Amino acid sequence: MATFLVTHGAWSSGWAWKKMRPLMQQAGHTFFTPSYTGLGERVHLAHAGIDLDHHIHDILNVLEYEDLSDVILLGHSYGGMVATGVADRAPGRLKRVVYLDAFVPRHGQSVLSLQTEGSRKRVQEAARTLGDGWRVPANPMPPDSSPEDFAWATPKRAMQPLQTFEQALLLTGAGDSLPKAYIYCTRFGPGDVFRQFASRAQTEPGWQYFELDASHNPHITCPQALMAILHTLV
Repeated sequence: MATFLVTHGAWSSGWAWKKMRPLMQQAGHTFFTPSYTGLGERVHLAHAGIDLDHHIHDILNVLEYEDLSDVILLGHSYGGMVATGVADRAPGRLKRVVYLDAFVPRHGQSVLSLQTEGSRKRVQEAARTLGDGWRVPANPMPPDSSPEDFAWATPKRAMQPLQTFEQALLLTGAGDSLPKAYIYCTRFGPGDVFRQFASRAQTEPGWQYFELDASHNPHITCPQALMAILHTLV
């Protein structure tokens, strides 16, 4: 019924979407969950030079080599940065962009520029002291993750190249006219960096807005509920 292409979050990879794949397939959708360079099964390719552009090109290549069109691009968390870059560079291949508790950057913004000064300093200090100066250790799993999910996912979460957070996204505006949707996870908690984007989606034209009673990783903690919203979008 529809073709979905996931741009996954930081520290994560395609493996994190394994609960969603059978659900989407049973609903008749095609569901691509590629991994960025340096993460997941591609972690052996990690190096200090990987930046946001590398991850955008990873997804552009999926569009090109799989010959995809009319795609619903689904960006989760950091993946909103990637999805926005892809939409700007290949709008003709996309049907809409869906942001799942994700960053929605404007021209010239980066992950770190969209956070508080305290958060930026914590990320950079963690990279300096724990990540050889170029990698950011993973944030903890959401507190409502089951013990089984915690044990499954935690060892697979790789350090994120710092430059993917530092590089500013340069946009031409080519993707601005694409239909957009925002799915806001309401259990994120204090200091929620994504609330600002949920507010934009509720006030700016061209958006559909949904709320999900879930923490930040609904594809892991409540995949059925997330699938229901995605199916509604189709």
